[in-house]
Amino acid sequence: MSVRHFLRDDDLSAAEQALVLRRARELKAEPFSRRPLAGPQQVAVLFDKPTLRTQVSFAGAIAGLGGHPLIVDGALAQVGVRESVADTARVLGRQCAAVVWRTYGQDRLEEMAAHAGVPVVNALTDDFHPCQILADLLTITEHRGDPAGLALAYVGDGANNMAHSYLLGGALAGMHVRIGTPRDHEPDDAVLKRAAGLAAEQGGSVSVLHEATAAVDRADVVVTDTWVSMGMEGQKAQRQGTASPFVPFAVTSALMASAATDALFLHCLPAYRGVEVAAEVIDGPQSVVWDEAENRLHAQKALLSFLLEGGA
Repeated sequence: MSVRHFLRDDDLSAAEQALVLRRARELKAEPFSRRPLAGPQQVAVLFDKPTLRTQVSFAGAIAGLGGHPLIVDGALAQVGVRESVADTARVLGRQCAAVVWRTYGQDRLEEMAAHAGVPVVNALTDDFHPCQILADLLTITEHRGDPAGLALAYVGDGANNMAHSYLLGGALAGMHVRIGTPRDHEPDDAVLKRAAGLAAEQGGSVSVLHEATAAVDRADVVVTDTWVSMGMEGQKAQRQGTASPFVPFAVTSALMASAATDALFLHCLPAYRGVEVAAEVIDGPQSVVWDEAENRLHAQKALLSFLLEGGA
């Protein structure tokens, strides 16, 4: 059987995405019902970027599947600096059942997958954050049932990894994904085109709007993310200041009022109250961010199980 990787959301088919979400619900109910890593086998988990939820949830998922999470500090390993990505991949692949990597360029992850010989999982790159979208879809399913046909409005920086993954992952799930973002911050054209094709196949749609209220209008799910992605810290003043083009896209109570009355609010965290989201929204009754954060564990456990065991 060929090695499967999860480098971006559309590395799963729509049917496989649904299978992973079903398995996540099963594993949430029976946490130790699958043990593909029993031994324990090691899974390398590399971090080039800051982490809390990703480290905790992957370490827990690997342990729950019977394995040992081998946490690798990217500052010490210096992958691609001290030695090549390809050589690192060959070393890890000989000792580990899978590799999970939170890094910068998508090309680094693709090179790791080309040489590791074991499943490689994207734990976040500059382009995509697909494990987060699996957790978000699991959360939506728990609160609203089948996500197909639901409208999801993402507002904020439409050019970042979360916007890209909502487009692809939401399209695979048959959702109507709307990206509300300022002009000059639109998603990558190739990602948008790919998402549009997937959405057409699954009965959903994708769109980009430049007015927050129009994006959120009667949406079933409203989502945002920090306006200062990792690696953009030098742009913090202009991105979070009063003159920021993102200010009209902040999720306030007034903006949430444009959504469906029972709309859910999601945020991948960390959140900055009073900047991209008002405290009364993220801490209010429509917010499911803590369910969402927990569901990283269950979704990632299901994903690793799928990559290691297949659809059985």
